[in-house]
Amino acid sequence: MKLIVGLGNPTKEYENTRHNIGFTILDYYLKEPNWQSKYQALYTVLNINAEKIIFVKPQTYMNLSGHAVSSFVNFYKIPPENILVIQDDLDLPLGKYRLKINSSSGGHNGIKNIIECLGTNNFMRLKVGISKNNNIDTKDYVLGKLTNEEQATIKELEPLFKDIIDDFIKDNDINKLMNKYNGGQKCN
Repeated sequence: MKLIVGLGNPTKEYENTRHNIGFTILDYYLKEPNWQSKYQALYTVLNINAEKIIFVKPQTYMNLSGHAVSSFVNFYKIPPENILVIQDDLDLPLGKYRLKINSSSGGHNGIKNIIECLGTNNFMRLKVGISKNNNIDTKDYVLGKLTNEEQATIKELEPLFKDIIDDFIKDNDINKLMNKYNGGQKCN
């Protein structure tokens, strides 16, 4: 069993914002899921290759994402290495991404809360770059709407993100996944 979490904020107000990249990627991957509500989250379950995969969009707002994630982890007894969290990352340029495990929150409050609630950082993260704009307050920037150009850049990457999710579902070798997807990228 695996848990795949897309981070974002609920309500229409936050649709297409930089902070909602996780929701956007899950929506692309799942197309038209049958979302249900449980543990302050929207979730859907698919059986892929005879394995139960739970997809989750916490509805607690970003800074409290860990409450929903830990509820699913505790109920279904999911080990941390079977968790993939999809998040935005200010420190990566737009259009870049990075798979990480065993790393700090990097100042991302949603990740910080998940680490606190799970008591570990030993879970895979797909960090999707949203760049940084030092002329805009960080909160306003991450909660700002993606421009048409930014949306187009993310849309171009959606098939790659689908491949990453598919490979995570198929193979638990985290180092292999990081080598495959992190290897050829230059971040500058």
